[in-house]
Amino acid sequence: MLSRVFGFGRRSFSSLSEQEILALAISSEEDDARIYRAYADGLRDDFPHSADIFEAMAKEEDGHREALIELHRARFGERIPLIRREHVRGYYQRKPDWLVRPLGIDAVRGQAEEMERQARLFYIEAARRSEDASTRKLLGNLAAAEQGHETRAMQLEREHTPAAVRDEERDMERRRFILTYVQPGLAGLMDGSVSTLAPIFAAAFATHDTWQTFLVGLAASIGAGISMGFTEVASDDGKLSGRGSPIKRGLTTGIMTALGGLGHALPYLIPHFWTATGVAAVVVFIELWAIAFVQNRYMETPFWRAALQVVLGGALVFAAGVLIGNA
Repeated sequence: MLSRVFGFGRRSFSSLSEQEILALAISSEEDDARIYRAYADGLRDDFPHSADIFEAMAKEEDGHREALIELHRARFGERIPLIRREHVRGYYQRKPDWLVRPLGIDAVRGQAEEMERQARLFYIEAARRSEDASTRKLLGNLAAAEQGHETRAMQLEREHTPAAVRDEERDMERRRFILTYVQPGLAGLMDGSVSTLAPIFAAAFATHDTWQTFLVGLAASIGAGISMGFTEVASDDGKLSGRGSPIKRGLTTGIMTALGGLGHALPYLIPHFWTATGVAAVVVFIELWAIAFVQNRYMETPFWRAALQVVLGGALVFAAGVLIGNA
């Protein structure tokens, strides 16, 4: 691991021969083609038009690799040295597709643009540092090839994903994000913030003991988080509804439920009862308005209607807790 971090055992680019530079370019083109095909496979079900782009770009990389192999065969023969990106200090790295999942359409397009830009800039910089005329020419040709990749990528995008298709894919991605993360998270936050108000404030006003109140709030929040998380996982596998992975939804719901309750339970770690209660009330106010904001921002609920529903409901539960605690 240390050798990978600090570059031990790796060669500098300046020490590579022209044959090794050509071999490095060949292996880089092979890796990029694999990455593009992995992107295409990951996007095929939801974004078939964009998947076609990456399939076509992979074929472009194959073509460049074949041309480079022919050049190597003509200059140096059949045996290509084994040299890859990780063998050279300072050479740009590539993330495997599983590190950039889930494959958001804009994120993948941006990653592809960055891949081509990195390769082009590296070859240009390497050509500037080289004093050998033939090496400079070789690196310049490689830089021009990468520039051609970028131009071709833009042409392919126009062919396969016109503006209407790109807008449709972005809408689909936004909808999936809302169904997988925002909606379950909002349900969890609402449940955690509102349903725990009554037990926490009932315990607070019944005992006037901040530590006992904190324990009640902690138990209620964690219990509600576990319950809501398992309920979300069991309620829908996401295949028919299109709501995405039940594990992701369950984790989102459970975590947000627990956080919603802990927000106004944690102030009771303050030993002074009225100070803790005042801070908890402020936190509740912030939580309820945050819920209204999320409803307006992502669920397109009119803000004042969302605020009225959430704040009124929260106020009723809060009042119930205070009344029961004072009974």
